[in-house]
This record gives sequence, C-alpha cells and structure tokens, in this order.
Amino acid sequence: MDYILSPTFSLMLAVLVLYTGRILNKQIPFLTKYNIPEPVAGGLVGAIIFYIVHQYFGYTVSVNKTMQDTFMLMFFASIGLSANFSKLREGGKPLVIFLIAISFFVLIQNGIGMAVAKAVGLDPLMGIVAGSIALIGGLGTAGAWGPIFESKYAVEGALPMGIASATFGMVIGGLMGGPLARYLIRKHKLAMPISQQEQTESNDVPVSEQEYVFEQPHRVRLITSDNAITTLGMFAFTLAFATIMRDITMDTMFELPTFVWALGGGILLRNVLESVFKQEIFDRSIDVFGNTALALFLAMALVSLKLWQLADLALPMILLLIAQTITMWLFAVYVSFRVMGSNYDSAVLGAGLCGFGMGGTANAIANMQAITNMYGPSHKAFLIVPLVGAFFIDLVNVVVIQGFLKFFG
Repeated sequence: MDYILSPTFSLMLAVLVLYTGRILNKQIPFLTKYNIPEPVAGGLVGAIIFYIVHQYFGYTVSVNKTMQDTFMLMFFASIGLSANFSKLREGGKPLVIFLIAISFFVLIQNGIGMAVAKAVGLDPLMGIVAGSIALIGGLGTAGAWGPIFESKYAVEGALPMGIASATFGMVIGGLMGGPLARYLIRKHKLAMPISQQEQTESNDVPVSEQEYVFEQPHRVRLITSDNAITTLGMFAFTLAFATIMRDITMDTMFELPTFVWALGGGILLRNVLESVFKQEIFDRSIDVFGNTALALFLAMALVSLKLWQLADLALPMILLLIAQTITMWLFAVYVSFRVMGSNYDSAVLGAGLCGFGMGGTANAIANMQAITNMYGPSHKAFLIVPLVGAFFIDLVNVVVIQGFLKFFG
C-alpha cells in the first residue's frame, strides 16, 4: 500500500531528517571526518527505516512530490538569481576547461556502460540507461528516457533500471564526493582543516556582498522582512516562468527539464532587473532561501529513496554500477583534478563532480559545502559547478545520448 504524506507532514519529516543528520555528524566522527553532508546522513537513515516498513509491513511511504519538486526548483532558481553576468564572465577559461573535461566524461560514462553491459549479458543500450541518462541526468532524465528505450528500441526494463541506477547514483554521489576531495587535499597538502573554534567564530561573522552564495551555509546572513518578501516574489516569478516554458516547449526540439528553465529564468530575471531597471538584488536573502530549499529538497529526496529497487537489481546491473563508480573516482582524481590546476579549488571541484556526475547538482553543492565548511572557501568551485552541473552539462548530455542512439540504436 502506498502512503503519501501531506505537505505539512512532508515538511516536518524533512526537518527531522536534517536534525538527525546534524546529530549523527556530531556524534559519529567518521561522518565528519569524511565530510558526509547532513542531508545525506539523515536521509539514508530515514530511507532505511522506510525500507524496513516496506519489507515487513507492506507500506510504501513517500513525501509530497509537489513540495519536493518545488524546493528543487527553488534551489535551481536561486542559482540563477545569484548569477549576474559579471560572475559568468568571472568563470572564464576555467569554466570552459571544466565543461570540456566533463563533456568527455559523458562520452566515457556511456562507453564504459555499454562495454560492461555487453560483457555481462545485458543489452548494450542498457549501458546508456545506467550511464549518462541515469547518472548525469538523474531521476527526471531516467524517467523521461526509460519509456522511449522500451518502446522505440525494445530495451526491456529500461525504465525501472534507469530509476534504480539514478537512485544508486544519488546515494553514491553524496557519499563519495567528500572523501574524494579530502583524499586529494591531504595527499597534496592543499589545505589544513579549520578548527571547531575557528568555524564557530567564522559562522558568527555576517557574509559580505562579495562572498559567493551557497559557499558557507552556516554563516550568518543579515536580511530584513522587506528583503525576504521581494526575494520570494522573484522566486515565484522564476518558478512560474519555468512552468510556462516547460509547457510551451514540451515535445519540441527546445524541450528541457523544468529545473533548467528555473535556472535560466533566474539568470534572466536577475540581469534584467539589474541592467535594465537598475534594481538592487539582495544576494544574502537569495542565499538563505536557496540553502534552505537545497537542504529540504535533499532530505525529502533521500528519505524517499526506494532502496528495495536497488536490492532487486540483478548482479550484472550491480557490476555495471560499480564500474561507473570506479570510473568516476579515477576521472575525478587523474583527469579533472589535474586539468583544473591540481590545487584546492580543483579538489573541491572534484567533490562537486562526484555529486552531479553520479546524482545531481544538489548533491554537488552539498558535497562542496561539506568540504568548504571543513577547509575554507572555494569561490571558483561554487561559481563553476552550478553553471556546468545544472545547465550546460544537460545540453551536452542530450546531444551525446542522441549521438549514441544514432550509431548504436
């Protein structure tokens, strides 16, 4: 029996999950040592509890999907609303290099997927489903492409396999990003951990206008009710724009996931207000709402994971996903880290890459926040990853998928 929580209980559950993760991170040194984000720690505990409820009592408990999606769209809208054109120019050459590197990774991810799928007796196209469709693309992309693979390319089980792979990727992407960055930082002596006292003192100092949003979510933000109301109006406009564009472009060559329209709408609104109407934008307020939406979305998404879908995966599919995990680690350590400069910023970028390369941009931001809370800020990483992970890479992924289907479909 399926039981969907009301919006009120969904929000209450998400807050409980976040506090559970916070308590676990304080009480279990392993979680802090390896920079596991609080929503991931608490969310997995909730998912395990709901797995037990499903297995022994036959109930499937889910949060309110509309509320979860709204928080996701708010997060992506906040990225767009915080990105003025001057910040886009700041990305410059490093942003282009990172995008090129990750574009090659999309090719590698699908190539590895097809090779392993064929080796273990699966349809080679299943390697694309469990490759960039599910991992780079996430749950939404897997849900969209699954029926197409089943009906047009006769790949049986593509939809459930894609959903299960995306679920796996969301978990692994949240778990491996922090340890990978920590490994690189310690191996190459790139930074020293900030003491607990320094973190507390830093958090008490309000964020300045020059500091990038999302970078240090526990830092104090000074906002007023007027700022908050204005910012909420901007979020409402951006989400409405995303919904309208999704409906207009549906089944056309311009069709994009709704969250991409939310990000693009945020960028458009921010720069029109600043450049044309000379309006002041309250970055600190955007920061507060964006970080809140991110934490609540991740908590809801992870606690709603249907772990029995992973448990039911056949051995060949498990081997395929293990191969993808190893590929991600090797690429982040030996390719991405090096081409981006082999410095602290590139280590934080590696944590972000694991997040959106295996799960999604929300995972990427959470991974990087866990690292910067421990070792200090990385402006470059928090500028590049949201733009590449939430916007550019989705466009690249569509082109790559279409190319693979043209040659192998």
